[in-house]
Amino acid sequence: MKFGLFLLGHSATKAPAQQVFSQMLEQAQLADSLGFDAVWLAEHHFSSYGYSPSPLMTALKVADSTKRVRVGTAVVVLPLHHPLHVAEQIALADQLTGGRLEVGFGSGYQQYEFDRWGMPLSEKGERFAEGLEIVRRILAEGTLSHQGKYYAFPETTLLPEPLQRPHPPLWVAVQRPEAIAWAVRSGYRCISGGSSAPSDRLRDNWHAFRDGVNAAGMPWPQDFAIQAQVYVTDSEADARAQLHHARWHVRMTRGLHDNTQVVERGHILEQPVAGEPSLDDLYDRYVFFGTPDRVTERLNGLLEETGVTYMNCVMAVGGLSHDKVLRSMELFATQVAPQFRDRVGTASTTPVATG
Repeated sequence: MKFGLFLLGHSATKAPAQQVFSQMLEQAQLADSLGFDAVWLAEHHFSSYGYSPSPLMTALKVADSTKRVRVGTAVVVLPLHHPLHVAEQIALADQLTGGRLEVGFGSGYQQYEFDRWGMPLSEKGERFAEGLEIVRRILAEGTLSHQGKYYAFPETTLLPEPLQRPHPPLWVAVQRPEAIAWAVRSGYRCISGGSSAPSDRLRDNWHAFRDGVNAAGMPWPQDFAIQAQVYVTDSEADARAQLHHARWHVRMTRGLHDNTQVVERGHILEQPVAGEPSLDDLYDRYVFFGTPDRVTERLNGLLEETGVTYMNCVMAVGGLSHDKVLRSMELFATQVAPQFRDRVGTASTTPVATG
């Protein structure tokens, strides 16, 4: 099993951008020295939910500040960009990182962001599918012409080409069963679950992925990644005391998804959302908070029910203090992750017969 560090690049406390980026880089450097497999970077626009409008640009800084860890995007919001420009940026970033790049794509979900780019949210799915095929093909083939519903261009040659051939590993963020099946059929690696998803949704997404792989006649094993909020500490009391930071993520993502968020000069105000889990429910079903033994137990439970091969850890949770994030990373890397390095989920890859 592999473990990544996911950096949202956010501010829950109106921290200045210089402080946010300085702490992000320190966390990335620690991840590098602790043996994390990758550092993953988000894309968000015009709000305190994320100070990283260009994850590929941020990836260059992270790669330059580290030695071995791979750097990835989770995700490039593809409908907000022309796919040829994205392909150029990927190829350049792959060259400048020495082939350490991983690229995750998503269709986006925030009306707040799409409105500010003048992009209809209703078009995101079709734009995403068409744009992603353009990116994949021109990265692999080098030269491409295209005439589609949203994009059209004459014969175009990509220069530079990516260092990794035919291209860096390509991931897609997918949540719905039909989207997961499409990603599998199309040959993309899957990131699923979201950092605020309950355990039963992770299990359901795994089942959809398993069934999609089997339906496509693909061999096992196959990569299946999730994102989750992780906080490892020395006591259960401290873990529970920090749960309000995890609740911040739930409130932000649901408010932005439902377009009910309140934003004042870019700062998103935290407010309760309908149907939000209690703190106890967060602890039991959503997040990986607790002592090393408790987090190990939660991971064991996940791997008994799914075939997860990769876990991206959101460790700078909400407004959690920087020193607590660093301590949590050290405990996770030294006392939890080593127990899972030679393991993947033990759930069957064969659908259970019914009827």
